[in-house]
Amino acid sequence: MVKQLTMILAWCCVAMFAVAQKKPLKKIVIDPGHGGPASEAGKFYGASGKIMEEKDVALAIGLKLQKLISEEIPDVDVVMTRTTDEFNSPYVKADKANAAKGNLFISIHCNDVDAIRHSEVVGYTTRTVKRKGRSTKKKVPQYRYWTSPNPASGTETFIWGVAKNKDKEEALSENNFMDTTIALYNKIDDPAQKMIAAMRQNEFASRSRKLAETVEEEFIRGGRQSRGAKQRDEKGIWVLQAVAMPAILVEVGFLSNAEEEAFITSEDGQQKTAEAIVRALKRYKFSLEAQANGTPTPMPDPGRNR
Repeated sequence: MVKQLTMILAWCCVAMFAVAQKKPLKKIVIDPGHGGPASEAGKFYGASGKIMEEKDVALAIGLKLQKLISEEIPDVDVVMTRTTDEFNSPYVKADKANAAKGNLFISIHCNDVDAIRHSEVVGYTTRTVKRKGRSTKKKVPQYRYWTSPNPASGTETFIWGVAKNKDKEEALSENNFMDTTIALYNKIDDPAQKMIAAMRQNEFASRSRKLAETVEEEFIRGGRQSRGAKQRDEKGIWVLQAVAMPAILVEVGFLSNAEEEAFITSEDGQQKTAEAIVRALKRYKFSLEAQANGTPTPMPDPGRNR
């Protein structure tokens, strides 16, 4: 009986939350990745290109994205985890996002890979070695080493890995993600709260995946090469599972690729990148609102979104 009552209360909380979500996208948290000097950031400093640092590209695109959202989706508020070149650890960024009670978290980053190492035998030298007390001569190869740029390129958008679902549930439980039902579910026992968090985690995972796929579709429509929407199961991406909301991390391109670096460090490239994300956000918002209002409707043609 107690178990049944607990489940009923949990479902009531979720139902009340759904009713309150007729406008399911009210606030977006934009996180320009990294930031600050290397002396402060340490291992969180990010990649370095020949033209710009990752932290500077991420901030430039993040600010353009903030401006576009305010112009084209004016009923959605935007919170920035940083607007200057300052260092905040991923833990601080997650705390900022959760304190803002956002409905969506978007982290902006750049990719980077090491150059490809090559080697070839360019000759031999003779060396005298001792074996069992006897001296013998041995031919030893001589090598030439060099590197060439890694051709890896393209955008990719990550969601948290399914292996990190437990972390996401804990973030949801700890951050009181259901403001309208706090009074109710604080009165029920811990297992019920955990069940609610698990249910919301599944919904947030679905929303994150759909948005990640939509972002990559918009990059393709804009002429970019896409590496797809994906999750990083084993290592995970800590900040994505630490925020109590749907969350994606957008890798806008490779700083290690000269052509792609030239694009994402240019004003035009950064603007086009932000525009692609905004087009995806419009489609995402339209889909959420249609679902919340009980009128499932296909997302509009992104070609008509602007």
